[in-house]
Amino acid sequence: MIGTQSEFANTVSSPVSAAHVAEQRDASELYGLLTGRHPTEVDISDDNDFDRHVLACVLAASAMDGGQLPERAGLTNQELDALLVQYFPSTPIRSCTWREQSALPAPDETIMVRDLLLAQRSTHGEVGGWLATMIARRAMEPNHLWEDLGLRERDELSRLQMRHFGPLAARNTKNMRWKRFFYRTLCEDDGLVMCTTPVCTECNDFDLCFGEESGESRMAGRRRDHLRRLDDSVQFGTAVAVLLPE
Repeated sequence: MIGTQSEFANTVSSPVSAAHVAEQRDASELYGLLTGRHPTEVDISDDNDFDRHVLACVLAASAMDGGQLPERAGLTNQELDALLVQYFPSTPIRSCTWREQSALPAPDETIMVRDLLLAQRSTHGEVGGWLATMIARRAMEPNHLWEDLGLRERDELSRLQMRHFGPLAARNTKNMRWKRFFYRTLCEDDGLVMCTTPVCTECNDFDLCFGEESGESRMAGRRRDHLRRLDDSVQFGTAVAVLLPE
């Protein structure tokens, strides 16, 4: 049975220690600490519930990478704390569990993607700004963008783009991979040409831009590996019990 958010919160001290979160490798458990639900069980038909789901996914995926969660998510401690208070008020996690980070400048690429998204916002409030910053930071990771955001599938990323960055998303008429689309848009806006041919179907990089982005989400993969380890442990224990004399 899926527990309530308060039940999750009652299983840990408040606030959760930085060490606990740093050691947390099952992203679905961190997602549960934030939302009180497993990511496979959430209803995201409502836009506000969808936003909450996305934010929890990004934070969980960022925590999986190790290091300081605010930096991995692209936020300051103050921004992370404001996000947690607004969207996850019952969670025991707070930014005070991470030491204050020195204000290192973000890489130029991150700033360019963030500014591109901010200029194309289609919603009001702080969440759009947080998401622009988080998406830009996670776009620096090596996997498909939807994977490094911790989302369950690419369609969730497309919905995120249409909801919060509608004018920009509307320009992706050929369903180009989002990370490639960001960079192509930046080049075109600066009057530069990233592509080697004027027609996409004739380009050698076609699969890089438009290839399938299917696959298993990072959280699902971690959960599968965790269950497999548990099953291996049970089988090992059974084998040992058979071999030992009574």
